[in-house]
Amino acid sequence: MNTNLEGPAPSFSETTRAFGRIGLLSFGGPAGQIALMHRILVDEKRWLDEKRFLHALNYCMLLPGPEAMQLATYVGWLLHGVRGGLVAGLLFVLPGAAIIVLLSALYAMLGHVPVIQGLLFGLKAAVLAVVLEALIRVARRAIGSLAMALMAVAAFVAIAFLKLPFPLVIGAAALAGALGHLSGGTGAGEARRIDDVAAMPEWTQPSAVRFVSTLAVWLAIWFGPLVAILLVFGRGHVFAAEAEFFSKMATVTFGGAYAVLAYVAQQAVEIHGWLKPDEMLTGLGLAETTPGPLILVLVFVGFLGGARLSGWEPLAGGMMGAGVTLWFTFVPCFLWIFVGAPYVETLRGVRWLAGALAAVTAAVVGVIASLGLWFAMHVLFAGVGDVVLGPLHLPMPRLATLDAAAALIAFGAGVALIRYKANMIAVLVVAALAGVAWTLV
Repeated sequence: MNTNLEGPAPSFSETTRAFGRIGLLSFGGPAGQIALMHRILVDEKRWLDEKRFLHALNYCMLLPGPEAMQLATYVGWLLHGVRGGLVAGLLFVLPGAAIIVLLSALYAMLGHVPVIQGLLFGLKAAVLAVVLEALIRVARRAIGSLAMALMAVAAFVAIAFLKLPFPLVIGAAALAGALGHLSGGTGAGEARRIDDVAAMPEWTQPSAVRFVSTLAVWLAIWFGPLVAILLVFGRGHVFAAEAEFFSKMATVTFGGAYAVLAYVAQQAVEIHGWLKPDEMLTGLGLAETTPGPLILVLVFVGFLGGARLSGWEPLAGGMMGAGVTLWFTFVPCFLWIFVGAPYVETLRGVRWLAGALAAVTAAVVGVIASLGLWFAMHVLFAGVGDVVLGPLHLPMPRLATLDAAAALIAFGAGVALIRYKANMIAVLVVAALAGVAWTLV
C-alpha cells in the first residue's frame, strides 16, 4: 500500500495508539484539532505527505458533519480500510463524549449548587466571546466578494428575524451559488481527477459493488435503531424525537458545529423544550473545555432532554438520551466517509458545485452571527421580548435587566481571545473562576 508515505507504513496497533493520543489531546475546536492531526500524522509520524493530507481535508470539508472527526476517520480508513476508519473516528469522539456525559450528569444533579452556578455563569458569558471569535475567523475566510457578503446578510436575516428553518436557508444558499456559477458562464466544468490514483489503496478506488454493499450496511446501522426506537417508544416520546431530530440534523450540518447550533437551539429549546436557552451556552462551554469535536455539545442536549422528559429515573433517562444523540449524530459521519470518499475528489473540480459550496460557507457566516445574537440576548439580559412586524420577529431586550457582570466577563474574554490571541481553555477557566467569585460575593 502506498498513501504517499514519507516513512514506513504504520501497523494497525501504531495507528490505534496515534489516534488514541489525538482523541485525548484534541482541544480547541476544528482548527486546533486539524492542526494537531497535521503535526502528528504529517510532521511527526510522516505517514502522509502534505498533498495527501490536504486531499483528505478537502474531502471532509465537502461533507456534512464535524470535519475534524471525519478527517480522522478518513485517514484511518486510508491507512487500514474500514477497521482503521472506525478506530480512528471512535477514538476521536469517545473520550470527549464520556467526559460530556459525566459533566451533563453533574450539571443535572448539582446545577443549583452556588459554586456550580458560578462556574457555569462565567462559562456562558465567555462563550459569547468564543462565538464572536469564530464568526470573525470564518468571515475572513468565506467573505471574498460583495455577493458573498450579501449572502451572509441574507442568511442572518432569514435565521434571526424571519425564523426560517436552517436547512431551508442552507439549501437556498447552495442553489443560489450553483445558479450563479452556471449563469456566469463557467459551466459545469469537468470533474478533475487526482493525479495519484495509482498510489491509493485498492479499497479507496471507486467500485459500484463496494458502493452498494457499503451503503446498504451503513443505512441499516443508521436506520435500523431508528425504526426500533420508534416502534418501542412511539413517535411522541423524547427518545424517538431525539433519534429523528439528530438523524435529520446529520444531513444538513454543513459549516461545522457553530453553524448547526442555531438550528439546534431553535428546535431543541423552542420546539421540543429539552432545555432552556441559557443551557445551550452551558453545553457549548462544557464542549469547548473537553477533547473531541465541538458538536459533542449535542450530547449535553440529548442528556437533558432524556433526563427531564423520558419518564425514567433522571440519570438513566439522561444516559439513554445521550446515547441516542451520540449514535444518530456520528453514525452518518462514517457513512459519508466509507461510501462517498472515493467519489468526492472527482466532484471537487465541478465548478457549479464549487459555487454552491462557496455560497453555503458564506451563509454559514450569517448563521453564526444569528447564533451570537440569540446567545447574547439570553445571557446579557434577564428579559427579552419579541416584536412582530409582519414577517419579521425582532428580539427586543429589556435594557433594565442587563446583567453587568456577564457583560464584563464576556468583554474581557473577547479582548483576550480576539485582541491578544489567548489560549481558549485558559480564557474559559479564568471566566469560570470569575463567575464563581461574583456568585459567592
